[in-house]
Amino acid sequence: MNEARPSQRHVNVACPFCGLGCDDLEIASDASGVRVEANGCPISVPAFARAAAETASPTIGGAPAALADAVAQAAAVLERARAPLLAGLGTDVAGMRAALALGERLGATLDHMNGAALQRNAKVLRESGWVTTTLSEVRNRADVVVFLGGDVATRFPRFYERLIERREPLFPDTPAVPELVFLGGPTPHDLPASLRTARVLPCALDALGEALNALRALVAGRALQASAVAGIEREALRALAERLVGARYAVFVWAAGLLDAHADLAIDAAAQLIKDLNRTTRAAGLPLAGRNGDLTANQVALWQTGYPLPLRYARGFPEHDPYRDSAERMLARGAADALVWISAFEPLPPPATGIPTVALVRPGTRFDAPPAVGFAVATPGVEQAGHVFRCDNVVALPLRRLRAAELPSVADVLDAIASRLAGATPC
Repeated sequence: MNEARPSQRHVNVACPFCGLGCDDLEIASDASGVRVEANGCPISVPAFARAAAETASPTIGGAPAALADAVAQAAAVLERARAPLLAGLGTDVAGMRAALALGERLGATLDHMNGAALQRNAKVLRESGWVTTTLSEVRNRADVVVFLGGDVATRFPRFYERLIERREPLFPDTPAVPELVFLGGPTPHDLPASLRTARVLPCALDALGEALNALRALVAGRALQASAVAGIEREALRALAERLVGARYAVFVWAAGLLDAHADLAIDAAAQLIKDLNRTTRAAGLPLAGRNGDLTANQVALWQTGYPLPLRYARGFPEHDPYRDSAERMLARGAADALVWISAFEPLPPPATGIPTVALVRPGTRFDAPPAVGFAVATPGVEQAGHVFRCDNVVALPLRRLRAAELPSVADVLDAIASRLAGATPC
């Protein structure tokens, strides 16, 4: 009984709700739910506390159904499809492995809900390469940190606390606070007092690449004829270029999801500037992502197939075409005839498509129209254990089960559907 369940306190809990993967949270769980009691943030506190049923019936056409019946109906929907799409993909490592296995069986296409932002980084990495760093290196070595575009704390609230305010630096010669530069955006309103000496060079987001290329010219020793570039005075750009050349370890930080449609141009300019600086000093980039398991899904796709997302199995083997296989574009042009939507971290409903939809979502998700088949699934790091990748892609964080709930995992549901497909071998 819920009333008899004693309160439990969990320390050093990893948070799955943003790419920083903060692993120092203190959380209490009891019959009333889960609460962050220390080291929370504006994202983690409501995400852990979000009310969730301890059990929730699957649905068929919006009506409650037995799990076995819902699984059979979902399999029937997908067997009839000629061009199924697995999208959302907000899940953990095990859930993504199951999604890939099901996608291969179905000849489906797979893409993440954050696919557009992922492609802004992937295009640069694929076409020209880059030099990136880790959260630990930023915290312990960077003496200049340049933020590109918007305030990253809107999506990664503890960034300044965890990486910039160095209460216990690893090396004695590391500056207590690195020099901060905001290129293309204003100083954040909630910047800690110790960091408010930051340099701000505002410019429009669509001119960010222009400003970075001007810095490349100055770093290379070339002269700028224009009095200003992208609205930034020439002398301010020259001063920043000199500081970057003199830095021991400069880091450029960006979140592709906060940039505009021309983000790949700005990211490429930053990547090339970093390469230029590494001829004489040390510099690196830190691309931030990790919301709703986007990096986790991408990492699993890479090690399972050799390709990042999106993936297509229509010809019996994995193919990667970022334009053709974008879930957003496929749905817009009517190229999919069935949708499997996965969102285990946030209660995000599938897009309105008019095609049969199988939804695996967090309990409490509100739909504009009931899906053909719906499953309430456990959230990794809350109702189930699991693993997710941190934004620097070097650590797969273990997630704990913090509360008891009779909810299946994404992997459980997808594996069950796969086992009901025609020709499947019983487990």
